[in-house]
Amino acid sequence: MTRVLVTGAAGFIGSHLVQALARRGDEVGGIDNFDAFYPRHMKERNLREVGCPAGFAFHEQDMLDVEALQALLTPDTVIVHLAAKAGVRPSLADPVGYAEANVTGTAAVLEAARRAGVSRIAFGSSSSVYGDATPVPFREDAPAIEPLSVYAATKRAAEHLLDSVAPIYGFRCASLRFFTVYGPRQRPDLAIHAFARLMSRGEPITLFGDGTQARDYTYCDDIVSGVLAAVDWTAQAPIGVETFNLGGSHPVRTGEMVAEIARALGVEPAIRRAPMQPGDVQHTAADLTKSAAVLGYAPRTAFPDGIRKFVQWFREVYAQSD
Repeated sequence: MTRVLVTGAAGFIGSHLVQALARRGDEVGGIDNFDAFYPRHMKERNLREVGCPAGFAFHEQDMLDVEALQALLTPDTVIVHLAAKAGVRPSLADPVGYAEANVTGTAAVLEAARRAGVSRIAFGSSSSVYGDATPVPFREDAPAIEPLSVYAATKRAAEHLLDSVAPIYGFRCASLRFFTVYGPRQRPDLAIHAFARLMSRGEPITLFGDGTQARDYTYCDDIVSGVLAAVDWTAQAPIGVETFNLGGSHPVRTGEMVAEIARALGVEPAIRRAPMQPGDVQHTAADLTKSAAVLGYAPRTAFPDGIRKFVQWFREVYAQSD
């Protein structure tokens, strides 16, 4: 049994993770401040779907409260830090809020860890840090020095923060770059969810760019399996930070993504075209060589299968209530 604290536990990925940790018998604590980025009742529904598994305790609190966070930690705790303000386009309108949550918030988590004597940390970063200048497929040792959005810049800054303090504080860390995660409980602002909602209502969707853009979509269960492997890896990891890509390994073009959603919903989509939006990258694709070799990571959910699972959940939950 491992003792784990998950920040952002009521969110999309966080709720799936605490469920998986509890199922395998770990002692799991979760915190979330129910940030107003999307409605509180959606996160509360995530927690209801998690239920009350044995060994799981949830706390509504802000990660910026270092003393309150420290009180939940013991030296043998593994921290999985997922709490953040997410989204490329919203970050351009709120740079101060994103810097506070994603950079200062990470600093607060690391300070609470230092005070509590915690040494094992897994950090949820993003493929956005690679920008457009990194050769595809993205390798973890690529420079990643030209982020295209505030969100990407704050995630890269948080990575640098972790890199700087880990050797000093004795942290053993896995920095995990997630690639376009989707599946049940996905945030309502993300493309797959937003498109499904519009298509189910017979409303048109807007595709930005020339149609050649592609994303390495990764099903939530595959991401969770990678995080679980990283949590276990930190038990024997050397002091410092290792970065790992967690992706789906098969980039999907925007048009193909829309077609799969439409097929699963049984509708014919009405599509509008618009110019590429600021902050969006052209392509993402994960090189999984390192993650496979070190973590044993191997995504198992094909994109069409993942979309069908998402649509099934969407019909059961969102189509009825939102």
